[in-house]
Amino acid sequence: MSIYEHFRQEEHGFIDQVLQWKEDVLHQYSPKLTDFLDPREQQIVTAIVGTEGEVQVSFDGGQPFAERKRALLYPDYYVPESEDFQLHMYELNYPKKFVTIEHPQVLGSAMSLGLRRSKFGDILVAGDDIQLVAAEEISSYIEMNLTSIGKAKVSLSSIQREQLHVVKEELIEHVYTVSSMRLDVLLSTIHNLSRQKVQPFIANGAVKVNFKVIEQPSFECHEGDILSLRGHGRSRIVSLEGKTKKEKWRIVVGKQK
Repeated sequence: MSIYEHFRQEEHGFIDQVLQWKEDVLHQYSPKLTDFLDPREQQIVTAIVGTEGEVQVSFDGGQPFAERKRALLYPDYYVPESEDFQLHMYELNYPKKFVTIEHPQVLGSAMSLGLRRSKFGDILVAGDDIQLVAAEEISSYIEMNLTSIGKAKVSLSSIQREQLHVVKEELIEHVYTVSSMRLDVLLSTIHNLSRQKVQPFIANGAVKVNFKVIEQPSFECHEGDILSLRGHGRSRIVSLEGKTKKEKWRIVVGKQK
């Protein structure tokens, strides 16, 4: 059985990359550090590398509940340390009394510097405190160039990982019955919207599955998938509980508070 059979077609390119990372570690006898990976990518790396064998993998995003993490693939004799993940943590300084800055603005300004999203980890917002985790190799560049967000002047102060806010996403589980696992059907049910209202969101790129924009209403979702609908939050398909007598799926979904 091919390893690709366990994954979606659009994930095969990333799988090839992970297999190459694993091969590099095997032949070079040295660790391989990746950029920041989203949770789905972390799942794929774990599935391919496994927990036993000549190559091991660890993840670090700066704090225990980090969503985006760098992966370190290494030979089984190697003992990884936090420094191996080359993370740089920042506190954002700005005139808090006069300006409100939100997560999308921080991300937009960071991306406008011409850097890939994969060079940034989590953006942590706790009240008006904003923290940013980035790859060490871009730290000097963003310190020099991230000087404003919107109309607000900002600066970055380096902090230690112990100073990062612990932000844990809380999901409340709900049980739904759906006619199919189509993306539009699921979003309609989870968010109590008509499919006619949901479909334009999908067509306009406002929907992601496993952190990737999906523009097909008929996209088939699976157990474990993370769905996000702009303006309505995020949900995760926790489990499929089987079919009812009327051949509908009974599913458990975790929704953001």
